[in-house]
Amino acid sequence: MKNTIKSVIVIIASVIGFGANAQTKSESNSLLWEVSGNGLSKSSYLYGTVHMMCESDFKISDKTQKAFVKTSMLALELDLDDPSELATMQQSATTKEPLSKTLSPQEYQKLDALLKEKTGQGAATFDNYSLTTIMSLVMFKSLGCPPKMYELEFMKMAAAQNMEIIGLEKFNEQIDFLDKAYPAHELIDQLKYYDSDYFKQLITIYNSEQLDAIYQMTNDPKFMDAEDKKWLLDIRNKNWAGKMPELMKKESVFFAVGAAHLAGEKGLIMLLRKAGYTVKSVMN
Repeated sequence: MKNTIKSVIVIIASVIGFGANAQTKSESNSLLWEVSGNGLSKSSYLYGTVHMMCESDFKISDKTQKAFVKTSMLALELDLDDPSELATMQQSATTKEPLSKTLSPQEYQKLDALLKEKTGQGAATFDNYSLTTIMSLVMFKSLGCPPKMYELEFMKMAAAQNMEIIGLEKFNEQIDFLDKAYPAHELIDQLKYYDSDYFKQLITIYNSEQLDAIYQMTNDPKFMDAEDKKWLLDIRNKNWAGKMPELMKKESVFFAVGAAHLAGEKGLIMLLRKAGYTVKSVMN
């Protein structure tokens, strides 16, 4: 049950933060970045994840494994080993009031039609689930295969090395940012965009580490406008970049967060550079 909760929450994280920013064209495409300088005695590493993909498509590159074993702490968006966090996640999967009462008749009718199209079951089946949980389940269904998740795999690797695992934010914070970015009708609208073709194209681009192409695909206005980007990416990036220096000063850290958070003028790569660090792509 505990692993099931973790899996669902990682999928929810993909709802909250996978739209990608534009990567500066002069940068080499890479999912892995080394952070050094500015008084650090050891390098830390920043890795961009996609939160869910088919097991058959999943891979952790040699360069990523080499970087991982050099570190002594794993920092994820959320600490999925924290019992209190897992309890909060489990509680948030359902709602106090059924959706049939909290949504407008028009919203509920639209949700019902989309769920029948995507899952073969109407809204009544999901009436006591949160919209975020419903979206995660639709994404899971659209993937159409047994999933594998970077966060959970990195946690296994960390356990094998007796590494400490931390979260850069709390689950309640993630949900708060999502609520500010997407009112109910917008979250329902997004359900129609997730299908098997979407994931096939996304994973092909991701596995070839084409951050520019990921941007073109996932930062489409139908997924994220300027206001959404502020809440889902920019503010969270600033919060995380404020926590990273103290962590890196103490030990070598492997940061693994959604690929959306790495690039752009307000992305983690640029924020760390502005803070005085050398951040360079790792190609091999």
